[in-house]
Amino acid sequence: MNTIASLTGAHLRTYTTIQQHPVSHNLGWRDVHALLRHLGQVEEEPNGNLKVTRHGAMIMLHPARTKDVAGTEELMELRHFLARSEAGAAGVPGTAPAWLLVIDHHVARIFRTELSGSLPLEIFPHEPDDYFRHAHNSKDFTRGQEKPDPNSFFEPVAHALRTGGSILVFGTGTGMSSEMDQFLVWVKQHHPELAGRIIGSVVIDESHLSPGQLVARAREFYAHSGRARG
Repeated sequence: MNTIASLTGAHLRTYTTIQQHPVSHNLGWRDVHALLRHLGQVEEEPNGNLKVTRHGAMIMLHPARTKDVAGTEELMELRHFLARSEAGAAGVPGTAPAWLLVIDHHVARIFRTELSGSLPLEIFPHEPDDYFRHAHNSKDFTRGQEKPDPNSFFEPVAHALRTGGSILVFGTGTGMSSEMDQFLVWVKQHHPELAGRIIGSVVIDESHLSPGQLVARAREFYAHSGRARG
């Protein structure tokens, strides 16, 4: 079976669309089925359902009523299946993931550092009209007179990291100018169990680092901390 890291062309575009946040409403079932056949085994049952299996994980897809994936719930089920089945591809039963979260005010990227060549999950803030609220108090100022609502950005990030394992966070800036620092404060208040899995945070200049270099630095940190995985 193919790994997500090996995806190219149309399959890679489909995978990226599935992982996109905010949720995309331009994802065709035909492309989804093609991706799943590329990654795993697809069997059509007598009632028309598609049974997809990959590395011990299974998802049942009902006959599509629309050309495109219309429901957020359906898209989230696809996203979770891809994550579960890729974890099984690591071939290390019982080993918890070693995550790297790279976050700024443009995007949060989540890597599995123990999987060679793994593609990051990218989570974007909502569009400015939905994502920003005007501040009326000086303590709420952060990029001019607008401050991002943390729940609209940080909650999907926390949700993506809920499956267990250690977490290392990379970010830029300090204090109120740092999305990393704001996320660390927010997660302690809203998801203390997740905050307890964060083993460190590092200020970096990510603009000069490729995804491979970011993961390499994370692996060095994990090895130095004695919590390497895989």
